[in-house]
Order: sequence, then C-alpha cells, then structure tokens
Amino acid sequence: MDRAVLLNAPGEAARVEEVTLEEPGPGEVVVRVLAVGVCHSDLFVKETEGWGMRFPIALGHEGCGVVESTGQRVVLAWRSPCGACPACERGMPRLCPRPQRARRRMRRASDGAVVTPTLLCGCFADRVVVHADQAIPVPEELPVEEACLIGCAVATGVGAALNTSPVWAGARVAVIGCGGVGLSIVQGARLAGAAEILAIDREPRKLEWATRFGATETDSEVPCDRRFDFVFDAVAVPETLEQAAAMLDHAGIATMVGLPREGTIAAFGLKHLFDARAQLRVSHGGDMLPAEDIPRLATAALEGRLDLAGMVSRVIALDEVEDAFSAMAAGDVIRSVVRL
Repeated sequence: MDRAVLLNAPGEAARVEEVTLEEPGPGEVVVRVLAVGVCHSDLFVKETEGWGMRFPIALGHEGCGVVESTGQRVVLAWRSPCGACPACERGMPRLCPRPQRARRRMRRASDGAVVTPTLLCGCFADRVVVHADQAIPVPEELPVEEACLIGCAVATGVGAALNTSPVWAGARVAVIGCGGVGLSIVQGARLAGAAEILAIDREPRKLEWATRFGATETDSEVPCDRRFDFVFDAVAVPETLEQAAAMLDHAGIATMVGLPREGTIAAFGLKHLFDARAQLRVSHGGDMLPAEDIPRLATAALEGRLDLAGMVSRVIALDEVEDAFSAMAAGDVIRSVVRL
C-alpha cells in the first residue's frame, strides 16, 4: 500500500494516509518519489481552503524520483506545455495555459475517494502517476534533495529573471521577498550578470541568506529614492507590487512572481509608468519550459554556478510536512525537503 499526505477538508491538518494507485494509461508513467521540497504553494493550498481544488487533495509538487518502468531519474514538472493551444501554436509554449496532465489515478484507501493532485503532481507520496511529459530526466550525480527544488522554487525564481523578464548584464535589480523563490530570483539575476542586486526583506536572517546567494546589498525596507531596471515581487500583495512599480527607472520592468490572494487589488501611479515607459509583467512559475530548463538548471548546479545545496535547510520524513509548514511560515528555513 502506498502513502500520501492528504488534505481532506478545509481547515484540517494535512496527514499521511494510505492510498491506492490505478495503472497508468497511455502517455502516463508511474514515478517512485525520492525527495520532495516543501513549497509555499502547498501551504497556500491549505490557507486558501483547497485553492479551488476538489477534496481530498494530495499535497506536494516539487518532486524528484525514478520512473518505475525505465529506472530513469527525473524531476517532476507541473507545467509541461500541451502543444495544441493558441499559445503553443504561435510558437510560445512558455505561455501555455493547459499543461499536460495524467488522469487522477490516486484514491484514498479508506473509502476509494478520488484524490486531486496539487499542481498535477501530488508527490508527497511514495508513488505518483503523471503524464510522461512531466517526467524530465536529470543526471543521477545531482543529489535528489537538491534536484527536487528545480521542479518549482528554483525554476520559478531563476526563470523569472531569465525567461519572463530577462535581466541583462550590468542591470540594476531589486528583489522584494527573500523566501525560496526570492532567493532563486537573486541567483537568476546573478547568473544573468546583474551589476547590482538589492534584496529586500524584513527578516534579517533572510537578508543574510540573500547575500550568500549573490545579493550585492540588502535592506529591510523598500528604498524610496532609488530606481532599478528590474524589480521582482516575490510576495505579491498590493503594497509590494505598488512599491515595485514605483521603483522602476526608465524602461524598467516590474514582475510579479509570488502567488496573489483572490480579490486583492493594487493601485499604480499611471503617470510614473507612462513617463518612464515602464512595464508590468506576471511570471507564472518562471514561465518554465521543462524539457529545456530543468536539464539546464541541473547542469548549472553540477557545474557550481547554481547553489541548490545551500537552499536545503533540513531533510525530513513524510509525516513531518505539517511541522515544515510551521517552520516555513516562521521564516526558519529556506526549504525543508521530504526524503522518501
């Protein structure tokens, strides 16, 4: 019998339960999970009472494992493009709104209820069934505790700085919010050759982390007297997005990377945006193209250009996910990683 971390109803704690898996269908594979990062998006599912998904919900989406039928080491991707939507047909697969997905093959063992996988993965589990295009091969030399982070936080943050709003060499960059995604944005800006990387967060510990990952300076408050070529908002509340827009220099780009809450509204000074010819953009998971980006990021990590090991704060067991949520909310960790 397999296990998975399930969220069974709004307001309940996530808990490990026994589940069953149906056989994979055409174009689907079974992946034996080896490691999963505890991402804020999983906590977001809890905090938003399911994020619009049907209960019960299998949490976890930042996974690394092995395809059972081939033995191939893979990272799970939650946004592999469909190839048939208008964006894909225009040659813009990074903007695909309909990622590939497997049928819901997991059932709660206690009553046979069909389980909804978070972000098409649901990989706080011993095994999962995913679409074959979601299983992206990675080198076995990369430790699984590090490789799994590429599936979401790293691809989201680095991708925001390299794909959504490509930072140019010598640019001035500011990053608001220095959790796992914000720190990955810092790394992406460093990889792009930014001359200045200002990391902004109210937690001194997170500013120390940001310096370690490449920030050239830090601040606990948004500076009101400086302008930047790129400002990345990893928090995504009205205040931070408004601040990001106000910090832009001529032709600057403000990019929302964090997950906004339903019903939140931001207000902008339109004259500043107009006079500066500034842009506002949204990065959806770093606009990742998994088949290209995941192997590229894995190579960068193996070559020492991308620090994944430094992002792993602790390794935990499957039944410690709730504790990991608390540690994340308290700002005590960059990433807890479940090792199966």
